[in-house]
Amino acid sequence: MAKIKILKEDQSYTFRSYFELPYEADDILAEFDYALQRAELSLPKTTKQLDRLPELKQKIRTVLPFISLSNETARRETLVSPIMLEVICYCQCQMRIEYPLTVNNWLKGNLDYLLRSRNNLVVIEAKNDDLTRGFTQLAVELIALSHIEEQNVFYGAVTMGDVWRFGKLERNPQLITQDINLFKVPDDLDTLVRILLGILEGE
Repeated sequence: MAKIKILKEDQSYTFRSYFELPYEADDILAEFDYALQRAELSLPKTTKQLDRLPELKQKIRTVLPFISLSNETARRETLVSPIMLEVICYCQCQMRIEYPLTVNNWLKGNLDYLLRSRNNLVVIEAKNDDLTRGFTQLAVELIALSHIEEQNVFYGAVTMGDVWRFGKLERNPQLITQDINLFKVPDDLDTLVRILLGILEGE
């Protein structure tokens, strides 16, 4: 069966464009010669003592009833940023916010969060509470990152603040895996932070 051409040679696309395209993720990723599979990812987890995590979990539980998470800023301020900062405290990794990345006309834009340690990790916030399209955008950002970094495996996460989903890019065999599991905040906070740290530390 002939592959549909989605992207136009003479057109420019930002990472955000892929969120807005009305096509299926596997068709979009095929334009970059990547296949998409949905499976249960075996994600690395740190075994480190996370002493301050119960405090963060309690704080989130206390404030959630009083905050409307109806927009991106609310979700970022209340849920995403506190978790990212917690991760930095534990692993002393570098974090870039709104990190500009340009590979070519089809791969450019800003990464919401880029964390750098032994491994890199991209975290993006899903616009309009749409994890599905958010994952398509994340996958394209991972492809862009794979053009400028040497490693063979890249991890990323897409989040609506209270729900997170992970993805993994393998440069060889040009495969992107979307994890079928979702991690909820605050309930799965401990597991979530252990995974974020496990990825960054190369556990």
